[in-house]
Amino acid sequence: MSPTIIIADDHPLILRGLQEFLNEKNFNVLASAKNGKEALALIKAHVPDIAILDIKMPFYTGLQIAEKCKADNIPTKIVLITFEKDEITYTKAKTLGIYGYVLKEFALEEIENCIASVIKDKAYFSPELLTFLEVNNVPEKLKVLTESETKIFKLIAANKTATEIADELFISVRTVEKHKSHIRTKLALDSKSASLYLFAKENLKYI
Repeated sequence: MSPTIIIADDHPLILRGLQEFLNEKNFNVLASAKNGKEALALIKAHVPDIAILDIKMPFYTGLQIAEKCKADNIPTKIVLITFEKDEITYTKAKTLGIYGYVLKEFALEEIENCIASVIKDKAYFSPELLTFLEVNNVPEKLKVLTESETKIFKLIAANKTATEIADELFISVRTVEKHKSHIRTKLALDSKSASLYLFAKENLKYI
């Protein structure tokens, strides 16, 4: 059975485009709203399975509506659509138990997958958003490296072999390989030898 859905966006073209797309796909769109006040009233009146909300709207933002629903124990699952790619908004959404976070430029491509995930009680976040946040979190990732690992990271970026690194730091090749393995784990890199070198070369500026 198709989930009941309410949508809200203060941009008429986006709202209409999203509604037409969902209707074409035979989703059960109960109603639409052009601001946060209308959206909250519709959610309280219909208690839909899913509410697809723009983050920035007059009266109430999508996040504020999510807060109010959480406070009132309204079971509607909130999906946010936005152009925002900042970590603060993403973290706030996660804290509120948001079920979906879809970037507007990919909304029509991703909304079906998002709804499919939400129906299965799984959260959906735009891959583009997660990639953006991961790339912009590189400095934070590198902070977890120890002093020894940081030295080795710099030498890897300079394309030094394990033997050359061992000679330069007066340690064994085995110790270098052990450090490299720890660095890969901490940075969530795969075990391919080139992955660490490419990551180090690209992100040396953050050390």
